[in-house]
Amino acid sequence: MSFLRDLKIAVRSLWHVRALWITVALTLALGIGANAAIFSVVRAVLLRPLVNRDEDRLIYLRQSAMGIGEENATFSVPEIDDLGKGLKTITELGTFSAIDFTIVGLGTPREIPAGVVDGHYFEVMGLRPVLGRLLTPADDGPNAAGAIVLTYRFWSTSLHSDASVLGKTVRLESYGGPRMATIIGVLEPSVPYPVATEIIANVMTSPHHLSATMVTGREHRMTEVFARLAPGATLEAARSELRTRYAAIMAAHPEVYKPADHFKIDVTRMHDQINSRANTVLWVLFAAAGLLFVIACSNVANLVLARTVRREPELAVRSALGAGTAALRRSLLAESLVLCGSGVLAALLLAWPMVAVLGRYAARFSVRADGLTLDFNLVWFGIALALTAAVFLAMIPRLPSGNAPLGTGLISGGTRVTGGSSRRLRVFAVMQITASFLLLTGAAVLMRTLYTLEQTRPPFDTSRVLAVNLPVMSYGRTPEQVQNFYHEVQRRVGALPGVGHVSTGFSVPWRDNQGLDISFTFAAQGAARKNGLDDWRAKFRSVSPGYFETLGLPLVEGRDFRDTDKNGTERVVIVSQSLAQTLYPGQDALNHELRWTDGVMKFIGIGLEPRRIVGVVPDVDDENIIPSPAMMVYQPTDQEGWQGRLFVRTDHDPYALAPAITRTIHEISAEQPVERASTLQDIRAEVLTPDKLNAVVFGGFAAVALLISVVGVAGVLAFSVSGRTREFGIKMALGAQPRNILTDVLLQGLTIAAIGVGAGIICGIAFARGIGRYVAEVHLPGVLSFAGAALVILAAAVIASAVPAARAARVNAVEALRSE
Repeated sequence: MSFLRDLKIAVRSLWHVRALWITVALTLALGIGANAAIFSVVRAVLLRPLVNRDEDRLIYLRQSAMGIGEENATFSVPEIDDLGKGLKTITELGTFSAIDFTIVGLGTPREIPAGVVDGHYFEVMGLRPVLGRLLTPADDGPNAAGAIVLTYRFWSTSLHSDASVLGKTVRLESYGGPRMATIIGVLEPSVPYPVATEIIANVMTSPHHLSATMVTGREHRMTEVFARLAPGATLEAARSELRTRYAAIMAAHPEVYKPADHFKIDVTRMHDQINSRANTVLWVLFAAAGLLFVIACSNVANLVLARTVRREPELAVRSALGAGTAALRRSLLAESLVLCGSGVLAALLLAWPMVAVLGRYAARFSVRADGLTLDFNLVWFGIALALTAAVFLAMIPRLPSGNAPLGTGLISGGTRVTGGSSRRLRVFAVMQITASFLLLTGAAVLMRTLYTLEQTRPPFDTSRVLAVNLPVMSYGRTPEQVQNFYHEVQRRVGALPGVGHVSTGFSVPWRDNQGLDISFTFAAQGAARKNGLDDWRAKFRSVSPGYFETLGLPLVEGRDFRDTDKNGTERVVIVSQSLAQTLYPGQDALNHELRWTDGVMKFIGIGLEPRRIVGVVPDVDDENIIPSPAMMVYQPTDQEGWQGRLFVRTDHDPYALAPAITRTIHEISAEQPVERASTLQDIRAEVLTPDKLNAVVFGGFAAVALLISVVGVAGVLAFSVSGRTREFGIKMALGAQPRNILTDVLLQGLTIAAIGVGAGIICGIAFARGIGRYVAEVHLPGVLSFAGAALVILAAAVIASAVPAARAARVNAVEALRSE
């Protein structure tokens, strides 16, 4: 009951200092709310178990070839067959190939992301159906019928959880041709990896996967491999066995696994692989939230300590009247609990919208963050933080002893700042500045990166070019009719009012990751590599005549593709300027011949005959925002080329043309999907979104931290000024000028800030180097980042010191001495 009385007294006491109460509650709300929200996201994305059965046994196989820039390469069917034979540490393998299907028969025809899997995939992944059944080994083989499983998200959102779709037959269009397939089930909600898909189909739905070229092509890699550890087997044992098997495969096929390519195989747990992109970002964000909590607690500690020092006369009276240390400490604890309890309530109100915002942010890095809400289990986390903060705040102040003299503080009601209290206030202020400096430095690094990305521009106007997905539809058409369809689209769309140029291609810059990542080896007439190897490697692009004109990209030399560059005529290519200069330094690249030498060519229908270079174009790095030298070979779409994307240039609003383009194409073919109309400028901006979000989120944390720190420094100096009134009075009585007092207080603020910045630099370097040993993406901030953050902190310290300094400079010497 005595503690309840202490709580009531604490509420009445704090009611008289409502500004302090509100400040402490809001400060704690920011610190605790941010941590609760971040931890909610971290727990859901990084720590929550997968729905997959026995996920600790689920592993992901990956191979790499850093010599050709392949950090995470897929596998070919022969490689999978060789790897899977007689393994002792792995029970079975499951395979997955990412593919885009155009689906006809479920509403408006449209292109959807899909996966083609073998019959072991779902068993390996440990997933279950919520409706119907999943694919099994019985769905493999040449006599199996086409079958597809809908993902839960696609079924519930696009099909509104319609159970009647089970058993429905649809048509799937892909580059290999059309296939009919039956919907056999709906997959339980699960993490879509390696790509988000809407349907998962058996191999029979993709003619390309059934072709002999896919089955026999060792270099034709387009399949992800998953596996299950055998009972009792460890990850290290599986890694060792697979590496031994892989070494034997490489030794048996030296023509494929060239030493210069540095082929390797590795194994990771599925849970770790899924979280790989989000891992660093979220833990760094969690560390930023932790720094914000340190700043908030330090600021609150300053406020509470200052209030306790001002209450020394009251506490001294209570001590003199017989109150023990425990009773005084209990009263301080009651007041701290009221303050921190208010902070927790405000924090929960703040954490609710923060989780939604941070969930959308985290969704850029992990599919597990979709649809996140506040985890109510974290209410206890917030309460634990509040209790920790309350005990901490109650134990900081030094209490008066009942045997100590009451002193002049009781006689005059004044406040004397003890050396210990003053030092504690400064220590907490330095902690705030240090933590703020670390956050500001991180934000400065991200802002500088974003500025560099924003200032980098491609060599053509992206705002006037509209890109439209126009996937190939081959049902009932010959290859010639497919080509004629794209020619007719170009002709009819080009005739629309406001259209300047029209062309087609295989991939949209910065958007079609699979298409943009294609590269092949080739030999060049009259060019020899410095390392003695004959083969070069370049990115492959398939474009129609007029593509460069549509982009507004002038040729450096030579000519563009022509309508006469068709199948059956002389093979021609256009190369990028960097490739031309690398192959033929100081020479003219025109009319030299290239010849594809990549082993995969025979599997994708591209011949190995020589091709004459007829043009050179400026470098266009259509994969990366920060461009690098573009080693690029362009091939005409009518010569063994691929299509599926439409590009339209206009001097007017490109989006205003989209409805007319769609109508025109549907007049040619009513079933043709016309999707994702967007300017290249907006596509590029979308790629920049994660970097913008990083800068905004970390910049927001840094701004809040700086604001709290400014308040903290101002509070420390104001408290110091109130305790040094007599000292200032004496100095002014002895002839000191107001500007001397002003300078004295400003120097105090700058000293606190300078110590905090120095500690921040040391901690920042130590943290970056320590974390960099384990996380390759972490780099030491540059001098500009440190200098920028330091200038902001010092400027903020001057601003924070201005009001207390001005107050000190206005001290009246006579009144100050009389008050003592």
